[in-house]
Amino acid sequence: MFAKDIGIDLGTANVLIYIKGQGIVLNEPSVVAIDCETKRPIAVGNKARDMLGRTPGKVTAIRPMKDGVIADFETTEMMLNHFIREVNGKSLLARPRILICCPSNITQVEKNAIKEAAERTGARKVFLEEEPKVAAIGAGMDISKPSGNMVIDIGGGTTDIAVLSLGGIVNSSSIKIAGNAFDNDIIKYIKDKYKLLVGDRTAEEIKLRIGNVYPDSIKEKMEVRGRDLVTGLPHTIIITSEEIEEALRESAYIIVHTAKSVLEQTPPELSADIIDKGIVITGGGALISGFDQLLSHELKVPVFIAESPLTCVAEGTGILLDNIHLLDK
Repeated sequence: MFAKDIGIDLGTANVLIYIKGQGIVLNEPSVVAIDCETKRPIAVGNKARDMLGRTPGKVTAIRPMKDGVIADFETTEMMLNHFIREVNGKSLLARPRILICCPSNITQVEKNAIKEAAERTGARKVFLEEEPKVAAIGAGMDISKPSGNMVIDIGGGTTDIAVLSLGGIVNSSSIKIAGNAFDNDIIKYIKDKYKLLVGDRTAEEIKLRIGNVYPDSIKEKMEVRGRDLVTGLPHTIIITSEEIEEALRESAYIIVHTAKSVLEQTPPELSADIIDKGIVITGGGALISGFDQLLSHELKVPVFIAESPLTCVAEGTGILLDNIHLLDK
């Protein structure tokens, strides 16, 4: 039995696994629940995510990835092992080749950590590719020609912005402002304005349901429950999408300014191509209402949301696995 080639989008929020010939076979949160006494995993992925903020003292739910890189090596290895076993990528006779994506501006030490974690799951060979490049390929952009393409990948831990041409990155920037930072902004805003404490799960739900970054892009309300900081008792408030726009404004504009600085360093010929083709945004952040309008308004360039922003990177690994001979070079 031949080993299957595997593509992994090792994200801060979610892990997606693509198997050559089968497509995306796994999409689960990057969370591991560990028994503090035995140091063994109790649950991984969806089951562990349900435990976030709800575990008894002897169980902790950990997110082993932080800002797109490995924060907890052992737990990341456990998580990868579990997921690869689950999708049956590791047969008894042959070891798979694995392609893993990482943020564009991480250090060699961080790259080595990701590579080592994959090798220890039993991979025969590990390839590393930069996330914005793989996202662009997954979004259907042809980056092999000598013309400029720009992609903004707003993930869970990092936002990667890159200009690509001739199959490579011309210039790029990676910042640690993304989905998790938006969740923290929402928690802080509600705490400061309403003296109400909400958890990460609630903040994420608010972001998904009424999150927006452009004035008047949506007008929604949502009931939010949490703990009143004054009385210490459970309390419910109503929050609007206008308030969430205010909460996310600062972080959204950091992404806008970073995109501007990447454009400013782009050669004029490639800038002309980007004006023609527009910018593509991928990643979970692309689904926040108004992001395309905000970027288009501020950068004066058309901005499009990728067809399936959440799975672009995983689909890009699939396309690269079909041309794995190019990676070998």
